[in-house]
Amino acid sequence: MGNCVASGGATTVTAAGEDGRRRGRRWKAPREEQLGSVPGRIFSNDGRSRTAAVFTQQGRKGVNQDAMLVWDGFGGEEDVVLCGVFDGHGPHGHLVARRVRDALPLKLMAAVRESKPGLDMAAAAWRKAFARAYKAMDKDLRSHATLDCFCSGSTAVTVLKLGSDLYMANIGDSRAVLGSRDGGGMVAVQLTVDLKPDVPSEAERIKKCRGRVFALQDEPEVPRVWLPFDDAPGLAMARAFGDFCLKDYGVISVPEFFHWSLTEKDQFVILASDGIMISQLNTILRCTVTTCDLLLSAVLQLLNLFRVQLERANWFSHL
Repeated sequence: MGNCVASGGATTVTAAGEDGRRRGRRWKAPREEQLGSVPGRIFSNDGRSRTAAVFTQQGRKGVNQDAMLVWDGFGGEEDVVLCGVFDGHGPHGHLVARRVRDALPLKLMAAVRESKPGLDMAAAAWRKAFARAYKAMDKDLRSHATLDCFCSGSTAVTVLKLGSDLYMANIGDSRAVLGSRDGGGMVAVQLTVDLKPDVPSEAERIKKCRGRVFALQDEPEVPRVWLPFDDAPGLAMARAFGDFCLKDYGVISVPEFFHWSLTEKDQFVILASDGIMISQLNTILRCTVTTCDLLLSAVLQLLNLFRVQLERANWFSHL
């Protein structure tokens, strides 16, 4: 399954009040039922904002369990963009991914409001805000009255672009990739780490909690997490929202946090689920991409490339 969101433009103008501070703390967050009509928020096929283009294509197999978000003007600021990719799994993974897409940004803003600096926070404060938001999101899913997340869940990679800074949080095996100029072309730089069960630190934590990590014989390249007493459910990631059947056995929803300072060479960011590989992104990024229209054209090339390799998989792509 593949899924990506791209947001372009490294040069921005900071929006501030008369005192030079950002206005995010006075921004009134929309209610969940109002999200569909929020200006600058795109989450469906063929949507575009001033900084992003979106495209979706459904695969041949099963329910499409991916969700994505680009929120231009997040927090009421002109130069703040929040992007996210959420790759669901399990019987209700598509519902979990959509729930995270809608609720996580509001929980992040609530966490920001708890910090006195507001959006002007340093990287260490953003780390804490993302951690609080992800914790609140998992708690929301555990207590949800109608959404069964016992054996269903979702990855989440979120990127907040604030001026020339990127603040990123990730659980699961989705990733953030930077498109940067290199000589006359473009290269892909992975900004986050895929948190899979075979990462040594992840495997150690899971095993300490009595979870088991091993791959099936018919797919030895895919390590999975299993219950200590049963060969189930076989989760192919070490961190996720939901999946409460494994939360006592080492699977967590604590995000890894990353900070990147943009330069003039950095052109756009792609958020992708595990279906889109770095080597394939490098193939596409050899061309020079400067506008959202060209970004959309590039992702169509990417889709054609994946169709050859993943013809029978259920995957789609957003850009």
